[in-house]
Amino acid sequence: MNYKSLTTLEYDKIIDRLVSFAASDKAKERLKKLVPMTDIHDINAALSETSDALSRVYAKGAVSFGGVHDVGASVKRLEIGSSLNTVELLHISSLLTAAARVKNYYEDTTDSLTGYFHALEPLTPLNTEIKRCILSEDEISDDASANLRSIRRQKVLAAERIHTELNKMLNSSSVRNCLQDFVITSRSGRYCLPVKAEYKSQVPGMVHDQSATGSTLFIEPAAVVKLNNDIRELELKEQAEIEAILAELSAKASEFTDELLTDFQVLTTLDFIFAKAQMSKQYKCSCPVMNTNNYINIKKGRHPLIDPHKVVPIDIYLGKDFNLLIITGPNTGGKTVSLKTVGLLTLMAQSGLHIPALDHSELAVFDNVFADIGDEQSIEQSLSTFSSHMTNTVSILKEADAHSLILFDEIGAGTDPTEGAALAISILNDLHKRGITTMATTHYSEIKVYALTTDGVENACCEFDVESLRPTYRLLIGIPGKSNAFAISKKLGLPDYIIKDASARMDADDVQFEDLLSDLEHSRITIEKERAEINAYKQEIQQLKDELKTKSDRLDERRDKILRKANEEAAAILKDAKEYADQTIKTMNKHGMTVKELEKQRSAIRDKMNKRQEKLSVQAAKPKAHKAHDISEFKVGTHVRVLSMNLIGTVTAPPSPKGEITVQMGSLSTKTKINNLEILVGYKDPEEAKKAPKGAGGSGKIKMSKAASISHEINLLGLTVDEAVAKLDKYLDDAYISRIPQVRIVHGKGTGALRNGVTAYLRGVPYIKSFRLGEIGEGDTGVTIVDFK
Repeated sequence: MNYKSLTTLEYDKIIDRLVSFAASDKAKERLKKLVPMTDIHDINAALSETSDALSRVYAKGAVSFGGVHDVGASVKRLEIGSSLNTVELLHISSLLTAAARVKNYYEDTTDSLTGYFHALEPLTPLNTEIKRCILSEDEISDDASANLRSIRRQKVLAAERIHTELNKMLNSSSVRNCLQDFVITSRSGRYCLPVKAEYKSQVPGMVHDQSATGSTLFIEPAAVVKLNNDIRELELKEQAEIEAILAELSAKASEFTDELLTDFQVLTTLDFIFAKAQMSKQYKCSCPVMNTNNYINIKKGRHPLIDPHKVVPIDIYLGKDFNLLIITGPNTGGKTVSLKTVGLLTLMAQSGLHIPALDHSELAVFDNVFADIGDEQSIEQSLSTFSSHMTNTVSILKEADAHSLILFDEIGAGTDPTEGAALAISILNDLHKRGITTMATTHYSEIKVYALTTDGVENACCEFDVESLRPTYRLLIGIPGKSNAFAISKKLGLPDYIIKDASARMDADDVQFEDLLSDLEHSRITIEKERAEINAYKQEIQQLKDELKTKSDRLDERRDKILRKANEEAAAILKDAKEYADQTIKTMNKHGMTVKELEKQRSAIRDKMNKRQEKLSVQAAKPKAHKAHDISEFKVGTHVRVLSMNLIGTVTAPPSPKGEITVQMGSLSTKTKINNLEILVGYKDPEEAKKAPKGAGGSGKIKMSKAASISHEINLLGLTVDEAVAKLDKYLDDAYISRIPQVRIVHGKGTGALRNGVTAYLRGVPYIKSFRLGEIGEGDTGVTIVDFK
């Protein structure tokens, strides 16, 4: 691969961004050395790994590769029997922790990464042992060994004895006057007292240090010398025990040197692969389809180094019907960006990276990518600039072959336009004959004509909006571009007479060619608008068709459901009728029923059929029209019909200020508006007519008789909730009609289910004023006391 072109196409900047997604140093090194490959099998394998890693990232989120340290040097030391220090052992532990984390991230999915996950060995027992013994780089746990715990306990006891002895001296009047300060200090790991220099002889012991002024001597009293010696000996024993612990851990680790190296290699490889996947996700990339036919078809490709909010996606294709693409158009129109996009995306794909383009974009595998791309050129280009570009062009012509991609920016520029155009056409024609895939940008009209008149060569242009003097950055293949120099100059304020003079100086052929380009441009714009309208109409028609089909399917589904339900109900009715008829016949045959009994059975069947019919044809009841009444017509005792309930009742109280009237309907009392009532003139209660005797005072006697037969208590013990509620309902109605003010319901304590059922029922009875559980002496919580309104 031509490494100069890598820099020209800014491939190194892509690598810098890629490196930032890796965590381990080794993976970063590998990414820095990543270069395009030329074998399609290797490329597809690398792309598959990137795609599989990206799928896992989308499914489970990113996985961390933090803590992956290079343990190669440590493993070599283990192989020759050396002991590792705490830092090296902690690095091994960190590596194994990362291996366990990545191993747990793995899902049972077979892809190109499965082998890597299976190769990981977390070595959990070894990792656990290292963590148990080593707390940090400078601290070994007391639990690392029983001997270490014992030594450290002895050190603590020795230190306590020293402090006790020295505290006695501090509190001694003979020594206290000799001290510079009343503290216990340490010098060279031995406990001392700060003694004034003039009292040195009064505190016998060893001098370990003195202050900067010499006024204070740090003396180890003779009384604690032996104790300090004991601590020193314990420190040596502690260090020896720590070395023994590290040696033992190293010995255990030496049994797994191959596994440790494999874990490191696999983790760095996965870090390398997942970094590519993370970059693909960050830049919204897709996996390209690679080929060896020099065919390029980039769909909505974006240059990855341009701000994603500003970059304009472009469609570029070449290599099938033509292998030479000439891009024309004004400066700053996006021609160079188009070249760099093709070159950079090709290099990325051949490096196993996804490209910022739509799915199913196709790229070719090239052995070499050559690029002669410089800064934007001006009419003041010097000969040295032309020479530099021509030197590069000569080198490209020598090295390029049919498996190369060549990118020329402003080919032939920097010299006399006539000579430059002739040279450019000759160079491009030579590359075209050799079958080399080439893209070139130019301003020369001669090259546009060459592309129009030569098979296998195609024009393209970067669209430019003359009205706003801004490029759209859209690449249009098949249409040569105009330089728009006159139009731009006129928009910028150049006088018309100068523009006319410049136009007159152009050759007639050039004028006709530019006019032809203008006509083509207008035709293209018109066709594109019409095509956009046609596509909009197609989408609208398709949407209407989809909506119509959805509605039709929904209606068919609803019709089938209704028919199915009707058939099921009809079948159920027929089945019930047959079963009932069969049962009736059996009963008749068994008991020899009379005509009267048969008629009773027939009526029962008719009633059952009527109920079935009511379920199938339920119609909302329409309120009957009635005469509006004045509020003064409603007197106590007036018979009325409550329209909303279709029930007959009696007015029991004068109208309220709000216009509401209290109506008693059997045991139910309610308040309602007068527009919900209809006065029944001449109405007589049939129940009262049946009960009332002809003599006066009969009604009072009936009520007294009813009250005498109703008990003030009902016993529900032993009943289920349903049985109890049914019995209680009738009892309360009778008690209320009998004008009993209070009754007692016995339900017992038990599990509380019967009590809760009774309470729930009482809440819905309208003529109950209040109810409560019994108090001590009334039956406690085993009874409920009810007061009526």
